[in-house]
Amino acid sequence: MIETKRLKKVFKSADIETVALAGIDLKVEEADFVSVMGPSGCGKTTLLNLLGMIDVASSGSYRFKGEEVYSLTEKQITRLRKQNIGFVFQNFNLIEELSIWENIELPLIYQGVKKAERKRRVMEVIDRLEISHRKDLLPVQLSGGQQQRVAVARAIVTRPHLLLADEPTGNLDSMHGEEVMNILDELNKEGMTIVMVTHSHHDASYSRRIVHLFDGQIINENLNRV
Repeated sequence: MIETKRLKKVFKSADIETVALAGIDLKVEEADFVSVMGPSGCGKTTLLNLLGMIDVASSGSYRFKGEEVYSLTEKQITRLRKQNIGFVFQNFNLIEELSIWENIELPLIYQGVKKAERKRRVMEVIDRLEISHRKDLLPVQLSGGQQQRVAVARAIVTRPHLLLADEPTGNLDSMHGEEVMNILDELNKEGMTIVMVTHSHHDASYSRRIVHLFDGQIINENLNRV
């Protein structure tokens, strides 16, 4: 599904250049579950942003489902991202003014999905994530664990081929963190490809493969489970 070659990202500010990624070669197969680990500032989130097509590499190649992303127009990249990728963030990134239902429905509206189909899909994911009884509340009225369930529901309601998760349990206690990881584990077993950034060795144990970053480079990879 994913193949990067010599992927490099440099941030420039005045006369200073900061190399966030220094040539990443990475392959992620369909239905894989990859954890990306490393110390703060090593480039984990930058890599996730590039894979999610919300940022562009300074140089290198990124092929997604066999297509060279950087040969596409900005409009084509946006369409490719919307049709294929879901995101789960550490800070949930829910819209405080919208209800739980509306937060989850929003990506479908952006995709132009018709109202009846939107309703069916939202009902499906809120039932699965066991938050249907919270659907009319605002995010501020939920616990952290419940908000992250909403964030996962929003990410998967479009039925993405790839789910990108950036420290998905970072703001949760151990019990709610375990619940979120069990959900991700179930999604992966059903065939969803997942790339997750984490500092937690416990969370990484759910993945099939662990990629270790240091100073913007992959220093090793470990096969975790089959």
